[in-house]
Amino acid sequence: MSVQNLTPPTRGFPASEFQARTQKAQALMAAQGLDGILVLSEPEVRYFTGFQTLFWQSPTRPWFVFIPASGKPIAVIPEIGAALMRQSWIDDIRTWSAPAPDDDGISLLHDLLHPLKRIGLPKGHETAMRMPLADWERLMAGLPDLNVVDATAITQGLRMVKSDAEIEKLRHICAIGSASFDAVPEFVSVGQPLDQTFREFKRTALGLGADDVPYLVGSADTGGYIDVISPPPPRPLQTGDVLMMDTGCVWDGYFCDFDRNWAIGQADDTAKRAYDVLWRATEAGLAAAKPGNTCRDLFSAMSSVIKELDDSGGDIGRLGHGLGMQLTEQPSHAAFDTTVLQDGMVLTLEPSLGYGAGLMMVHEENIVVHDSGVELLTKRAAPDLPILR
Repeated sequence: MSVQNLTPPTRGFPASEFQARTQKAQALMAAQGLDGILVLSEPEVRYFTGFQTLFWQSPTRPWFVFIPASGKPIAVIPEIGAALMRQSWIDDIRTWSAPAPDDDGISLLHDLLHPLKRIGLPKGHETAMRMPLADWERLMAGLPDLNVVDATAITQGLRMVKSDAEIEKLRHICAIGSASFDAVPEFVSVGQPLDQTFREFKRTALGLGADDVPYLVGSADTGGYIDVISPPPPRPLQTGDVLMMDTGCVWDGYFCDFDRNWAIGQADDTAKRAYDVLWRATEAGLAAAKPGNTCRDLFSAMSSVIKELDDSGGDIGRLGHGLGMQLTEQPSHAAFDTTVLQDGMVLTLEPSLGYGAGLMMVHEENIVVHDSGVELLTKRAAPDLPILR
């Protein structure tokens, strides 16, 4: 897969995209009798407004967006973000000079919420309240009649199903990631330190058009590796190593998330078999990724193949997840997750297994579930363990 002649999608979204998201949320709110939903974390704020900035890396200031029962979202944000928020589709932007530890937007938020009786707030798994707990307690003390209920199902349910415009961005960044992995044989050699290999991959991905490579982990060791989340050490690559790199590249705020495995110089039969089992487990996942099936069905399909080599079925918690504005999103391909697959869901298939003396291997692809069939966003990995000579 090459991105040399691939025209990038248009950056950002038209106002109609955010209007549609907001109206879907409002329909769900109406069914639950909510006066609105308050969101505080970067993905939810961006999902409803388009407000995209690296300033979220600073923990100093809180940011609030309220989606009312009707009309456009309302932003209650630090003044430093006002100019950028005014470029979004929303009109009602209320600001304060921040940081202000004694009142970091709490008075403004109180005034907005005071007339309301029942609002939603994401409270569940993979959600976070990005504000000081003491500020939240002070806000609630001043709103004794306000009932705050869990809105996780609304926000996560909407984000799990991507629009055509979102899928276009995901398709583009997965093409960049695939082309970056295709280039690995050009810059990897025996004796090369692993940390240098990682730097070369990042340079390659940026050169091919990625906005950033905020996530790149992996490992390399004789016959396999023992974990999949490590930063790279300076250890030189050696003949007989299995090298794995797992990347989350970003384009216009959307992630790819997949890995590739290679053998350095030669591969032993055990590593080859582990790779083959994972490749076939992924095939089983691709076949099961149909609307109407559940994430549990995906998990079971992959796990049944993994058990050929690993009695645990590869159960390190889950065998894949949702993908989008975050590297990992809901749902989870796990025995506990009965989420029903729908047209427009973007997912990873991530079978893993243990083998040999404490070694492991992971394989990952990115897909879109369609009514007409599954679409691979990533260039499918080779069916046999590639050997870099």
